[in-house]
Amino acid sequence: MKNRHLALVFIDFIATFVIAIASLSASLLPMGVQAQTAAAPLSGIASGTGAGVHSPNSPFAPLQERSDVLPWSLLTDVKTKVEKNRILPIFSAPVMALNQKSQRVQGFMMPLEPGEKQRHFLLSSVPLTCSFCVPGGPESMVEVKTKTPVKYSMEPVVVEGQFAVLKDDPNGLYYRINDATPIK
Repeated sequence: MKNRHLALVFIDFIATFVIAIASLSASLLPMGVQAQTAAAPLSGIASGTGAGVHSPNSPFAPLQERSDVLPWSLLTDVKTKVEKNRILPIFSAPVMALNQKSQRVQGFMMPLEPGEKQRHFLLSSVPLTCSFCVPGGPESMVEVKTKTPVKYSMEPVVVEGQFAVLKDDPNGLYYRINDATPIK
C-alpha cells in the first residue's frame, strides 16, 4: 500500500512538473510567439509538447521502428485545451479508435516502484537523461500496470495489454495499459 501511494505521488509530481514546464516554456517565448500561443486557448485548442528529444549524448540508441507496436508519432499527435485551469487532451479519431483494445507499445521503462521487477511503471518514447527530468510531455508516456512483474531494463521494452485513452486523468496522464504482459 505504501509503494502504491508513493507511485501515485510520483505520477502526480510528473504531471505537475510537465504542466509547470509547459507554462514556463510559454512565458519564455518571444513576445510575438506568446501572443500567437495565448490565442490558441481562446479558440479552444493548443498544441501538445511532442515526443520529447532523444539526446545525441545518450548512451542508449533511439527506438527502432517496429510494425507490431503503436507508433509514438500517432500517440504524440495530441492537441490540448485549457479548461478551468487544467490542460485537457483532445485526441484524434485514430487515437480514440485504440481505446479499450489490446495494443502493443514499445518504450523506455521509468520505474514507479523500487526493485528489480516492476508491476507499475511508465513507458517513454525517449530514454531518461537524468533521474529528475521528464523526457517529454504526457503524450510521450504510457502508464503500464502488468499482470506479472516485468524485469527492469534500461533497454527498450515492449508490452501488450488493454489500452486506455484517458480524457481527464487526475494525474495528467493521457494513456494507460492494463493487464500488460511483456513481449519479446
